[in-house]
Amino acid sequence: MSVELLMNITPTETRVALIEGGVLQELHIERQGTKGIVGNVYKGKVCRVLPGMQAAFVDIGLEKAAFLHASDIVPHTECVAQTEKVKFKVADISELVRQGQDIMVQVVKDPLGTKGARLTTDITVPSRYLVFMPGSSHVGVSQRIASSSERDRLKAITQTCINELGGFIIRTAAEGAPENELTHDAAFLQRVWAKVLKRRARFKSKNKLLYQDLGLAFRILRDFVGTEIDRVRIDSKLKFTELQKFTHEFVPELEDKIEYYSGESPIFDLFDAENEVQRALERKVELKSGGYLIIDQTEAMTTVDINTGAFVGHRNLEETIFNTNIEATQAIARQLRLRNLGGIIILDFIDMQSNDHKRRVFTSLELALSKDRVKTHINDFSPLGLIEMTRKRTQESLEHIFCSPCEQCNGRGYVKTVETVCYEVLREILRVNRAYDAEHFAVYTSPAVADALRGDESHSLGELILFMSKEVTIYAEPLYGQEQFDVVMM
Repeated sequence: MSVELLMNITPTETRVALIEGGVLQELHIERQGTKGIVGNVYKGKVCRVLPGMQAAFVDIGLEKAAFLHASDIVPHTECVAQTEKVKFKVADISELVRQGQDIMVQVVKDPLGTKGARLTTDITVPSRYLVFMPGSSHVGVSQRIASSSERDRLKAITQTCINELGGFIIRTAAEGAPENELTHDAAFLQRVWAKVLKRRARFKSKNKLLYQDLGLAFRILRDFVGTEIDRVRIDSKLKFTELQKFTHEFVPELEDKIEYYSGESPIFDLFDAENEVQRALERKVELKSGGYLIIDQTEAMTTVDINTGAFVGHRNLEETIFNTNIEATQAIARQLRLRNLGGIIILDFIDMQSNDHKRRVFTSLELALSKDRVKTHINDFSPLGLIEMTRKRTQESLEHIFCSPCEQCNGRGYVKTVETVCYEVLREILRVNRAYDAEHFAVYTSPAVADALRGDESHSLGELILFMSKEVTIYAEPLYGQEQFDVVMM
């Protein structure tokens, strides 16, 4: 299967599309106005300690104070082998930090919605093959490197590079890497960290950025080392030159695969990527068989409902349901990656009677999700026939990046019917009449509601006018939303 990266670079936005087998699988976006801060290291100040939450809020110069939990103050790293993890007991937050204290922290999660950024004091600085861990004295190895002899070789090489600044984690991409490149990476990371420490000592004031992670285009190339990338196409000559220099020094495996795209059509028109992005914002996802998914994203969780739709099958109902569910597993895995959905996800597959079918659907879902580079956890079918899973939140979802709540429905996804608004208008007229002494009322409302009050609901309005013995005039306002109206005394 061919794998390509398409990079669309503009002064205000960088978009990177991952294409696998000619189909868009992932979309990464970075906008200058809302640039992600994950990986950045700050010198901040503790502005509030909350013992009841085992957490503190830290001012790092953002609009909202960032969140630091007690468990994130103790060094720990997911990618160190399980046997090498240090077991610890989380201490009381009041013993770890105090209000007004200066503290060096790293952002591990961007601000999402109403929540501020998530912080840790367990700072790590990644490079091509290694992750630097300040203050540590050991070497960890990625669990994905299976060969014990290779793990020992990498560990022995990296062990010689440790100094008083800190230790390292060996990344999966380091498998098979020569000794000189590993030592080069270690020296580079140690120089970077030495500069961070100098900046911290030099900055006397709070809220200072000490280290900033690479931009999206560079970060993608660094993180995709070790994966099977066949080609990287970039539509900016300037960025192409910069990435050539970067890959020559840090990612030589990709140096020959980078191309400058000078085609007449936009780069995202290749593989129909632009239209795929637009389709990823819709609730309904069509399956090739005729079935479909309905994806609803809420504050608490994301739900995915699978339906057979127009798919009638060829043999019997149970086989039709099974085939639809199997096809849906592939579509679900792709949509989670493409839309970057995180948190709790509930999958409502079509009910299956056969336990064998349930097992095969679950296995198919596990296999499809194994290609996802973001950490996921799946539970088997519940007694209600649902699959509950979680996917680690890494950044805002596609919907949150591209869309904002509808001004008409305030994000509900629906608006009141014309009939409902008509009755609200009539009740408001009656309320105003009882509160104030006026002989004439003017109602300003949307054209649809105005038409209804003059037509289907005219008898209701007429009865109200007779009851009050007052005049009521209806005015249509083209700029009013369906739920919007005003009752004015004349």
